[in-house]
Amino acid sequence: MTSASHYVPNLRDIEFNLFEFLDIGNSSLGRAPFGDLDETAARQMLQTFAQLCTGELAASFDESEHNPPKLEGGKVTLPPGLKNAMSAFYEAGMHLLEQPPHLGGLGAPPSLGWAAFELLAGANAALAFYTLGNLLARIIDRLGTDAQKRRFLPLMLERRWQGSMVLTEPDAGSDVGAARTKARHVGGEVWEIEGVKRFITNGDSDMSENILHMVLARPEGAGPGTKGLSLFVVPKYWVEEDGRLGELNGVVCTKLEKKMGLKGSVTCELTFGDGKPARGLLLGEVHDGMRQMFYIIEQARMAVGVKSMATLSAGYERALAFAKDRLQGADLMQARDKKAPRVPIFRHPDVRRMLMAQKAHAEGMRALCLFTASMQDGVELKGGHRATEAGELDALNDMLLPLVKGYCSEKAYEMLALSLQVHGGSGFLTDYPVEQYIRDQKIDTLYEGTTHIQALDLLMRKVAKDGGATLQGLLTQVRETAEGGGGGKELEAERAALGRALGDLETMLGTLMGKLGESLYHVGLQGNRVLMSVAELVIGWLLVRHAQVALERMKSNPGDRAFYAGKLASARWYCHEVLPGLAHAARMVEQGTLDLMDVPEESF
Repeated sequence: MTSASHYVPNLRDIEFNLFEFLDIGNSSLGRAPFGDLDETAARQMLQTFAQLCTGELAASFDESEHNPPKLEGGKVTLPPGLKNAMSAFYEAGMHLLEQPPHLGGLGAPPSLGWAAFELLAGANAALAFYTLGNLLARIIDRLGTDAQKRRFLPLMLERRWQGSMVLTEPDAGSDVGAARTKARHVGGEVWEIEGVKRFITNGDSDMSENILHMVLARPEGAGPGTKGLSLFVVPKYWVEEDGRLGELNGVVCTKLEKKMGLKGSVTCELTFGDGKPARGLLLGEVHDGMRQMFYIIEQARMAVGVKSMATLSAGYERALAFAKDRLQGADLMQARDKKAPRVPIFRHPDVRRMLMAQKAHAEGMRALCLFTASMQDGVELKGGHRATEAGELDALNDMLLPLVKGYCSEKAYEMLALSLQVHGGSGFLTDYPVEQYIRDQKIDTLYEGTTHIQALDLLMRKVAKDGGATLQGLLTQVRETAEGGGGGKELEAERAALGRALGDLETMLGTLMGKLGESLYHVGLQGNRVLMSVAELVIGWLLVRHAQVALERMKSNPGDRAFYAGKLASARWYCHEVLPGLAHAARMVEQGTLDLMDVPEESF
């Protein structure tokens, strides 16, 4: 197997989500503020990009396993295949897909952008994060001053500059508010940054001539916690007011982390202002660092969830192909017949069980990610993030993001273990890509906020912010599907399962709210269970709705019957194998105690 052939995208299901279920051809494409792409052009773009992903972009998938990035003299060099693949990405113009038309981009809506990102992340996950500079261009366009836009944006896009988001410090990981990196105003619009940051994704490389670091730092005299942090644009090479490239700035890569996976993506320590000033500009000339950084963090969390889903989808496709090709054992019904012919392991019930678990979860996660992306379409159509008219959609998007990041990253790791298991002993070998998929994916549960941080975000910020109104609005939609007649008798059992799961979740939430009067520790102990349950209910709801569409499409498009039958099978499996677990989760929350918090430290 060559690296280039490792990736099999599920373009058919991506197109089903975008054009048959979400109907972005009518709801988003071609409508302001988006560009003039129509459905035909969008489909063609996805098909062309999928070909690029399975070829040139996938070719360096495992190169970094054998030739990882190197740090010498404060400079990081990447393996040549990664740089060649990145050049192919830019030559194809894919960096312009989501850029607004006034920056020379195609102005694609988020739903189409995230669908393309799935293809990129599935083909070469390490490569996907070197495209962060494209997002930072949009951030500067939205939050920067006019002078900052003139200074940075033309060269960022024309010269393909990279970018990084710089939060974490050696003693301030998830506790961002404990950051000690300092910022000192030295005159005009220039600040000097001093401190050490760690675990910085793609903090240095020779991929491009410059990198813009978005750095959280505390100005002299600012207060403690996150409210005292400001956001600074710190270039690797200084950028003059007229956009000319200046001298090397005082930011240096001082360490490369040795990692379990995703080795092609540089994870490094950056030192600012050690021996040479690290100059930067205050983004937007306002001291509002965490709010500004959250524009980036929210996109990063979405990217992590989509990456996890893409990796699981890739793992499933590899497992499916292996199961259809691998001959092993007789059919179980003929197991006692020593002369019975050997059959592909796809025929064995347990293998089918594992394959359907992967298929249903991959399709469910894709449904969740692209449904969330469609909320982002709606927000932009109504004026943008935090615009008054976009309030309800903005709140729903905010609430869905911890599900996308938390659930997809946790479940993908679990399901990828099944992808490997289908391969049997071969799955443990580097001859097949699944073992690398697992290692490359595991980081997703850890960065951009661990799973429990996503649970706390869901319960203590997103749900609590409006007294549960946004969640209740979503649950109302689930109830309408469960109690409606969509799909007729064919989906009667699935609608009933959805209704029971909804009741279980409501019981769970009510129980947890009642226990908060005793202690917040109950949220700490049960938060992950609740997050997973909310995500599973939403995914079950989306898959039932997918099945309703599939049943109708079977009539109008009988030539694609096998695909639609597969959608129906995924919904049925998920409703009958996953949703009943919410009843158990509700009981666990109800029976939950604080005993664990009383166990003496020395007893662990």
